[in-house]
Amino acid sequence: MFQTQPASAWLTLTLLSDATFGRGDGVVSVVDAEVQHDEYGLPFLSGRTLKGLLDAECAEILHALRQAGLPTTEWEAMARQLFGTPGSRNEAGQMRVGPAMLPEDLRHALMSEFIPISALPKAEQRRSQWGRLRQRNLIALTAIRRQTAMDQATGAPLKNTLRSMRVILRQTPFAARLEFDQGVTSSARALLAACVKSFHRAGTGRNRGRGLVRADLYDGNPYPAVAPVVAAQSVLEPWFSEFKQEVQRGSAHLSPSSD
Repeated sequence: MFQTQPASAWLTLTLLSDATFGRGDGVVSVVDAEVQHDEYGLPFLSGRTLKGLLDAECAEILHALRQAGLPTTEWEAMARQLFGTPGSRNEAGQMRVGPAMLPEDLRHALMSEFIPISALPKAEQRRSQWGRLRQRNLIALTAIRRQTAMDQATGAPLKNTLRSMRVILRQTPFAARLEFDQGVTSSARALLAACVKSFHRAGTGRNRGRGLVRADLYDGNPYPAVAPVVAAQSVLEPWFSEFKQEVQRGSAHLSPSSD
């Protein structure tokens, strides 16, 4: 149960509905809530946020196991192994989560027209060139949605409640690299698979119907810039099967024996 495992994996997210991976602010006269995007105008979800979402799913799983009366001591140890101890700087966890970014080949294609900063003679030209291309990429991958609060009695929109939010379009794929220290075990890997299985929403408004995602785990980058000799394979089901077996084994020990 405690053998060591591969040093990395890849978490993929495919948007099943529009999503806003918010950055906490807006752009004056454009949107009230802007998405996280890099200098090329390409949306992403930060590794810190992604790890926090997986950690929240882990907490829900552990709570469900406790509610069912199942032993959780080992699973709690696996959770600390992956995510660390909350509030402790000395126990940060043995899994590092990179940002969820667009597939490499798509990123390279969208970045190809950007002139290197060093080749631009003037700052004004740099701002104009990069700003135009960055906005073009952002517009191609996102849309702006507007909403307003409604008067429950009359059904009329309330004054001064109109808000605009940029959303990343559905069916957009993302991939994040997960790196493991040597001490990460197969049980921790199994718990991670359970967290990914239960991970269905991300971003602003995820409790209001937005940000529906399909998540998966791979043994390599499923979206490489250059086709590999061996394509990456999904490991979600094999890893999750170990979690199910361990939970079923714990449940069997609690079941009353029959005469």
